[in-house]
Amino acid sequence: MHRILIIEDEQDIADLIGFNLQRAGYEVLKAHDGIEGTETALRERPDLIVLDLMLPGRDGFAVFRELRRDPRTVGIPVIMLTARAQTEDRIQGLEAGADDYLTKPFSPKELMLRVSAILKRADSPPGNVDFSHGPFRFDKNSQKFYLDNQPAELTSTEFKLLLFLCERAGKQQDRNDLLRTVWGYSDAAHSRTLDTHMKRLRQKLGSHGAWIETVRGIGYRTAKSAP
Repeated sequence: MHRILIIEDEQDIADLIGFNLQRAGYEVLKAHDGIEGTETALRERPDLIVLDLMLPGRDGFAVFRELRRDPRTVGIPVIMLTARAQTEDRIQGLEAGADDYLTKPFSPKELMLRVSAILKRADSPPGNVDFSHGPFRFDKNSQKFYLDNQPAELTSTEFKLLLFLCERAGKQQDRNDLLRTVWGYSDAAHSRTLDTHMKRLRQKLGSHGAWIETVRGIGYRTAKSAP
């Protein structure tokens, strides 16, 4: 049974999320401020975190940064949940490395779909454990990534996105196919999610970011050989 931590200061919202998660078969943990949420995540190491941004004690972005710095929680997927609906806040959350982002008011059904999609890709069997393409090497079993044979940090979403492209090097990948495969859903409203992750991924790859090519009007692909 997957354990999911809800860090949310509004009791009724935390209860609503918890009820739907438990009905879907998940074990639920709750924390109602940023400090308690950080401590609970470090102690319990849940399989996924639903994180509100407007928290007392320590805001959600500060919680997220602390969890990403600690090796015990660096790989835990995070869905940010907030009343901040502005595009800038959404982009900030995704660029920080969150796996997904929902704004209030939200549909519990949509949240459950996103939780399921993230956990499904985290649980997917590794297949061939090692895969290499150009300067990139992927250890699918541990989800470790190496750039020029040096360890480099990617989120689980970034790892799957780059691996998916590299395994199909030279072939253009439609935006909707990428959203469906990596995030588990596909519609035009979430195209910005893909673009934001791709921008952050290129930044992490530095000069090797040029291996990822934009196919205008279609999507993305990785080069077959050094660009």
